[in-house]
Amino acid sequence: MNKREKQIHIGRINYTNVWPIFHSFPQGELRDSVQFIEQVPSSLNRAMKAGEVDMGPISSFAYGENFKNYVLYPDLSVSARDRVNSILLFHRKPLEEIKNGRIALTNASATSVNLLKIILQKFYGGTPTYTTSPPVLEEMMVDHDAALLIGDEAIRSSWVDSGYTVTDLGQEWRKWTGKGMTFAVWAIREDTIEKYPQMVEQLFQAFVHSKQESLAHPLAMVHDAMALVGGTEAYWLHYFGNLCYDFGPEQWDGLQLYYQYAWELGFLPEQVEMKLWS
Repeated sequence: MNKREKQIHIGRINYTNVWPIFHSFPQGELRDSVQFIEQVPSSLNRAMKAGEVDMGPISSFAYGENFKNYVLYPDLSVSARDRVNSILLFHRKPLEEIKNGRIALTNASATSVNLLKIILQKFYGGTPTYTTSPPVLEEMMVDHDAALLIGDEAIRSSWVDSGYTVTDLGQEWRKWTGKGMTFAVWAIREDTIEKYPQMVEQLFQAFVHSKQESLAHPLAMVHDAMALVGGTEAYWLHYFGNLCYDFGPEQWDGLQLYYQYAWELGFLPEQVEMKLWS
């Protein structure tokens, strides 16, 4: 058996919003069993679909597209009950005035892109024109009415007084639905569960432990974020403390509504079934 066959390939989103699930992971004792592959969400979504990644946090929308081949870990997600602070739409005029305008979308995401489409089309009754762009705010805004950024690019841009109105998509979703939003879920390929059932269980325990440890003792993680992205200790304590990393009935409820709307608007080909690992 070669080394690849002995290892589980785990995707890792290269944004700070997923850090608590990884920051206290017992890397030393499991280093021979796992290999981490770090990419932006859209790249990880493709790698997971192709079987190059066995498990990891992927865009909630990507699970909706491939749910027949995946199972979800409970207790692990990147969610927000209201503001998410890193899924942000930058715009010059109110949403009501740009609902039929030109919108630049980040090329790094699937969940937030379709969440924005749901918000503008279902809640505002708009039919905007969308363009996909690299995540550089000033370039995106040259000939667009609004630009969607996610992750650390969104955070950095929110710190600059650019004169734009900034709409938080987590807060906007809450305003219209009364529910929280899950942006990333922890998916496992079904063939991985069949091949490595004990390892899948061991990794679940390790990641839940990492989440609990990282959130209980966040300062090391906070200082790493300050060094990598910038910002203050107070900002990052609030940022990590405000996000929700659980995946239980409250998160399932909000995500199921998102899938329902995505199906109704034709973004997903069929209604999505959430299959939970146990």
